[in-house]
Amino acid sequence: MESYYNPEDLKKFGNISEFEPELAKKFFEYYGKVFEEGGLTAREKSLIALAVAHAIQCPYCIDAYTVDTLEKGCDEKQVMEAVHVAAAIKAGASLVHSVQMMNKYKKLSM
Repeated sequence: MESYYNPEDLKKFGNISEFEPELAKKFFEYYGKVFEEGGLTAREKSLIALAVAHAIQCPYCIDAYTVDTLEKGCDEKQVMEAVHVAAAIKAGASLVHSVQMMNKYKKLSM
């Protein structure tokens, strides 16, 4: 089945350095540093990444962090809870803007 996103392209992520090596190097250094153990465990960071991947709807990130969370010992319940957290935040972010709509609506209908 053909898709706009080719899962094989995820393996080529490192190739972004081909066109701009210096910025790619800095990005990958930063990326690697971010995912090191710190105040959060690597496992917690992976769950956050999985949730964000769903929020931004990045199929490459979803594939990568589904694998990563499994490798870090997360179970089905944990990965799905992470996705629900992302969904709830995204829904809440949309709904909170309804306050602006309601304010405008009330102002215009007076």
